[in-house]
Amino acid sequence: MKDFFSELLTDISQINYDRPIAFSGRVSQFDGNIIQCDGFPAHVGTLCKVQVSQTKYVTAEIIGFNNGKNILSLYESGSQIKVGAEVTTIDEGSEISVSEGLLGRVIDALGNPLDAMPLPKMFKKWPLKGHQSNPLQKESIKTPLDVGVRAINSLVSVGRGQRIGIIAGSGVGKSVLLGMMSKFTTADVVVVGLIGERGREVGAFVNNVLDSDSKSKTCIVAVPADRSPLLRIRGAERATAIAEYFRAIGKNVLLIMDSLTRVAHAQREIGLALGEQATAKGYPPSVISLLPKLIERSGTGTQNEGSITAFYTVLADGDDSNDPVVDTSRAILDGHILLSRSQTQLGIYPAIDVSLSVSRVMNEITDTDHQEHAKLFKKYLSLYMENRDLILMGGYETGQDEELDIAISLWPNLRAHIEQSDVTESDFQASKQALAAIFESK
Repeated sequence: MKDFFSELLTDISQINYDRPIAFSGRVSQFDGNIIQCDGFPAHVGTLCKVQVSQTKYVTAEIIGFNNGKNILSLYESGSQIKVGAEVTTIDEGSEISVSEGLLGRVIDALGNPLDAMPLPKMFKKWPLKGHQSNPLQKESIKTPLDVGVRAINSLVSVGRGQRIGIIAGSGVGKSVLLGMMSKFTTADVVVVGLIGERGREVGAFVNNVLDSDSKSKTCIVAVPADRSPLLRIRGAERATAIAEYFRAIGKNVLLIMDSLTRVAHAQREIGLALGEQATAKGYPPSVISLLPKLIERSGTGTQNEGSITAFYTVLADGDDSNDPVVDTSRAILDGHILLSRSQTQLGIYPAIDVSLSVSRVMNEITDTDHQEHAKLFKKYLSLYMENRDLILMGGYETGQDEELDIAISLWPNLRAHIEQSDVTESDFQASKQALAAIFESK
């Protein structure tokens, strides 16, 4: 008999409950977006369904607690919530399903497909907020990553596992540059998080990237600007979690987050709704703490793991490069690429301002000749741009400054090196040789 009960208890303990126990409460307060309901056991981030009618429910997420009440934020604005409506947990929201079946697909913040095709069965789980790792166990950055863009490969070389920001105002070709990297990179997997972007831009980017040969290695998480701030943050976390999963199985991943600023804006909305005090430019402290938590999840892995090379776009509102989000991101990241409006006015695309862009690991992943050529390029480009107005007005005569004479003679080649069509690929070795050829010919 004792053996029977022992075996019975063992069998019961091995039962896999596909659906967790559901808890529920009733709405006691609603202000159009924030709900308060009876307290029940649940943690921040738990997903709940809120009854609107006999057959209709809307989704909300627990964002805090107050005086024994649960505080939730709706995913859908304008919902007709009534006092006394039932609130029921549906998912703890702490893990996501992952597999290689995500490649070639477009999903939303909750993992639902946006490309009108069913997702495959996924039995592997990964924490939405990732695993903490020992920084001393992470591999160092030793190898460059080919992103297929000549100016980046040769002048702002990026290493596998590096985190770099793309700082830009609006309308300077940021999305085109991201599309080029997504299509041309040699990374094993590309994960793109389109967070808070225009719906039209999301559609154009997806059609551009997934119509190319890179479709089989690309996963896109898209959360347009009209979605809830909670969904925008969850979308960024889901894209990062997917990249972490592929890194854990030994893949070298390119993670593109467009944009980090929209994630910060989403956290600002939530923080202010919870009563946080606004600080610099209206950003509450939770925004400044969110950014490093998200960024530090990318980078190199431990032994036998792959890497996540991450590009985070940072919008400089009004071309203000001293915005709090820009400043915080620049301090955390391993370098930044600045897209210049003055370059676009000259018709130079991609509009990379080489002089103000920097890669903090370039000296560790490139040889001495490559570094010297890059320094010369930046030197003569800066010299020409500083004196461009004087030259165009005819105020400078050849022979007055030997260095400026060299810069003027090199200008056509310098400009041609930066310019690149969005359908043309330039691999790392070809980019390096093209840079060397500019100075070897002189």
